Amino acid sequence: MPTPAPEGRAAFAVSERGALLRHAGGPIDLAALDTTGTPGFDGDKAAGERALAELAEPLADLQERLFAEGRSGGRRNVLLVLQGMDTSGKGGTLRSTVGLLDPQGVRITSFKAPTREELAHDFLWRITRALPEVGMVGVFDRSHYEDVLIARVRALAPPEEIERRYEAINAWEAELAAEGTVIIKCFLHISREEQKERLLARLDDPTKHWKFNPGDIDERQLWPAYQEAYEIAIERTSTAVAPWHVVPADRKWYRNLAIATLLDDALRHLDPQWPAADFDVEEQRRRLTDEPSS
Repeated sequence: MPTPAPEGRAAFAVSERGALLRHAGGPIDLAALDTTGTPGFDGDKAAGERALAELAEPLADLQERLFAEGRSGGRRNVLLVLQGMDTSGKGGTLRSTVGLLDPQGVRITSFKAPTREELAHDFLWRITRALPEVGMVGVFDRSHYEDVLIARVRALAPPEEIERRYEAINAWEAELAAEGTVIIKCFLHISREEQKERLLARLDDPTKHWKFNPGDIDERQLWPAYQEAYEIAIERTSTAVAPWHVVPADRKWYRNLAIATLLDDALRHLDPQWPAADFDVEEQRRRLTDEPSS
């Protein structure tokens, strides 16, 4: 069972859309969830794109306040975790949603296969080293969850080690939350049919060949095993302080809007304030206004 949240702490309040995406806990059947759905939004693509554009200004304002707070003694930050099958849209989310934020306040880390040095440490070592500083929005393109996903499917670690990692993740995330990190975990839920179409589109477009990896077809053959691994991970690690959000990802525009909504919810929950001046404002104003004319 998931580790309970520390007393007095729970997941941040969310909008209706965010609440519909949040996993309520317990077993989950991904096959029963519509990958083309638009929970909490009844408009079309054009309306969704307008809604995303309307979030740009408030997101930028909230992020700047969080950044300023972090530079003035604040201790809080945001961590967005993006997981999903190949072509589910992690890169697209970075461009279309995270791209709404000021780059100076964002740290993006794309986790690849661990290096020899990283393998010499516990699996969370390299993840901890990539955490965002205070005042920052950190984004993990893949994450520590690879160590209970591909590691489970490909038997890259013994079963008992995989089992240990679920509770290690829960404890680690609970500690982060207690220290002031708001964690947003998103599973970009794409259908097998949509993945096939997106892979074919990459093959049909010479400008996208660089994005195609033949190994993706090998992994595709293990689709049922990956779906099961995701179901187990979501069930075992969706906690009160770090719940999973299952985001239908067949419609790219809705995926982008959904994640922007979750970021907006998180930043509104933090409600960062502009730091008060640590100097006498009027004195500094006088110094400027009393300058002799050049």
